[in-house]
Amino acid sequence: MTVLPGKKKRFFSARAKKRDNAIKRFTRNILLAVNVVLVLLLLVAYLSVYINPATLSFPALFGLAYPYIAAANIVMVLIWVVLMRWYYALISALALAVGFGYIHNFIRFTNHGTEKHHDLKLMSYNIRLFNIYEENEKNTHSKMLSLLKKEDPGILCLQEYFVKGDPATGERKLKDALGGKLYTHFKLVKSGAVSRYGIATITRFPIVYRGDIVHPGSSSLTIFTDIVVDTDTLRIYNNHLQSFRLRRVEGTLLSEIAGEEQGRSMDNITGIYRSLRQGFASRALQVDRVKRHIETSPYPVIVTGDFNDTPTSYTYRIMRRGLKDAFVEAGYGAGFTYRGKYPPNRIDYILYNEEMHCTDFDIVKARYSDHYPIIAYFRRIDRKEASTGQRSRRKQ
Repeated sequence: MTVLPGKKKRFFSARAKKRDNAIKRFTRNILLAVNVVLVLLLLVAYLSVYINPATLSFPALFGLAYPYIAAANIVMVLIWVVLMRWYYALISALALAVGFGYIHNFIRFTNHGTEKHHDLKLMSYNIRLFNIYEENEKNTHSKMLSLLKKEDPGILCLQEYFVKGDPATGERKLKDALGGKLYTHFKLVKSGAVSRYGIATITRFPIVYRGDIVHPGSSSLTIFTDIVVDTDTLRIYNNHLQSFRLRRVEGTLLSEIAGEEQGRSMDNITGIYRSLRQGFASRALQVDRVKRHIETSPYPVIVTGDFNDTPTSYTYRIMRRGLKDAFVEAGYGAGFTYRGKYPPNRIDYILYNEEMHCTDFDIVKARYSDHYPIIAYFRRIDRKEASTGQRSRRKQ
């Protein structure tokens, strides 16, 4: 039988079209499978805030990665839109819509901050031991002090404070560098023969009581300080909760991923997971302990510091319960406060209760530490104008 040229051409064209359709279906099915997995991960991240990681830590991993899981789902929506598969785009779109409140805890799309009048300016800053052990950043000590003096907050809460030698001498030097008459509350633990590190609350307002919350078996620290601001007494909780302690495996893992060492990467991945799990569980116990203490406070409270956990976490949900988040109430843009070796995230907070109103919130983009300083401006809810007349030097 003779096949005419036209029929032969149509035959091969049909085969090519069929092959192309098969490839498209395969690609679409792969994308759909990836999309479903990403949505499931997103839902687990949503649930992680309700699951105590001291009991079950696995979901907390996805809460930690939430910003990036959410971003991946946004990418999937865009891919389906470009492919004009609108019904598939709804898979991630609906999942993101369900958790829109989570997004708002990381990014604020409207600016409600109006820093015209305030009674109190509070700054929190993890200073990473003044970079004493960072090889490429040993000249930032004086820059940090200049920044703190320039900002001149009424209350300053530091985490990872470090001093070599006599602590009293170090405290005096810090007060001299910041200038003015200051009241202090330090909590330090030994780090070597002649060094100490810890947290510090420094204020120009009188301190009437100092206390701390002990976290057994941990170097994590929490102090509370009763401070008289004008005629009002506030209780300030300064926290540095359990870190993940990943540095001992981080460098090795990265070199292995780069191909320098191939035999032990799984051991290091297991070590990282173990460190993450222990960090989640320890913080869960610590935040429960701190929250119980906060609920006994006879004064309005401000709870600040480095929580070492994101807004999509059990730690944040428990600590924020009954309190407002200064960034959520008065911040603008992305709220990421960590800028270190791991992916950027939001782990530093200023929380407060109903007796106060946050008029503005700043994340100071100073690259001296692996954390950015954060600042909140407050006034009492029953006051229309500030009694101290403080004004921000940053707002124009």
